[in-house]
Amino acid sequence: MKKDPRSPLTAVFVKRVTKPGRYGDGGRGSNGLYLRVWTRPNGRTAKAWGQRLRVHGRETNLGLGLFPLVTLAEAREKALENRRAAYRNKDPRGGTVPTFEAAAETVIRLHAKSWKPGSQLPHQWRQTLTAYVFPVIGDKPVSKVTTADVLDVLTPIWTAKPATAQKVRQRVGAVCKWAVAKGYRADNPAGDAITAALPKAKNGHKHHRAVPHAKVRDALAKVREHGRGVRALALEFLVLTACRTAEVAGAKWSEIEAGVWTVPASRVKTKRAHRVPLSPAALRVLADAKALAGDSPHVFPGATGKPIARQAFGKVLKAAKVDGTAHGFRSSFRDWCGETGVAREVAERALAHTVHNRTEAAYNRTDLLDRRRDVMDDWAAYVAPGPVR
Repeated sequence: MKKDPRSPLTAVFVKRVTKPGRYGDGGRGSNGLYLRVWTRPNGRTAKAWGQRLRVHGRETNLGLGLFPLVTLAEAREKALENRRAAYRNKDPRGGTVPTFEAAAETVIRLHAKSWKPGSQLPHQWRQTLTAYVFPVIGDKPVSKVTTADVLDVLTPIWTAKPATAQKVRQRVGAVCKWAVAKGYRADNPAGDAITAALPKAKNGHKHHRAVPHAKVRDALAKVREHGRGVRALALEFLVLTACRTAEVAGAKWSEIEAGVWTVPASRVKTKRAHRVPLSPAALRVLADAKALAGDSPHVFPGATGKPIARQAFGKVLKAAKVDGTAHGFRSSFRDWCGETGVAREVAERALAHTVHNRTEAAYNRTDLLDRRRDVMDDWAAYVAPGPVR
């Protein structure tokens, strides 16, 4: 859509425009209001209101919020309020602009409300920000942090510590986005603008070592040779169900009924309950586990009565001299699905993966339990060493 720079914005234009750029609310009475349009990394269009205003003698960009959360009428009203405040020699942002460090602490407290009780995330945020960010921009007003400042923070660690650098960038961005929402600034200096300026980072994604699916049966046989204790049974159950370590370690007898294990949303990465059809081999593992668990509510209790630790799976593999990780067995299962013609949607639901295709997610809401039951039975027949004699 085209717009005459001299003409005011209209509600229709604001709603329909998708071309990246900065569109001023032209004409008299605009009060420096503009709409910024850009494309997110996922390809979607994003829009935010900004205002160019002289505050205490200095040209300042103020963020007025995202569209459509803030309408054109609301943005104009806010812009007029800010203009009046500046005319009276007041800062429209109110009070003193916080330093980046103070803003970061506010953001951590806000996010902590949605994090799990006892989560290490607050500590991890403070640790990374204290180590890499605060020494550079901690004392700087959050409104004055520039792209160059963020580059100064990230450049020393971008290639040396790529995984850490990505977390630092994400957390700096979260603080700056909060500052945009509060009206302290109009942009996120840790956003797409610095991507081209940063050196190409090494792939920081860690791939879990996976046992080739044709060798999974031998791997489980090696584990059995070292005994059939709680940890070994838990590992075998993990392989047979293709579930994550946290899901299996925390399994309770109350979650299992009529050959189906329902993992509660609190233990599933996607935060949605996941039903797992149990093969005959998996049910045999549960029978052996019940004999060891006794009256414990946990399927795989540790020595203290609490669920076994997630690290226990790796220790079992190490003792059995199996070259792979517990999480890697999910890749083994996925590779087997791909090579045996299992439908993609069935395999993805068996792994409790999020469906990223919006059309597929909208039209295929079932969890395909019956189809997955056949797949899990076939997988168990392929990898299970057989009943213990």
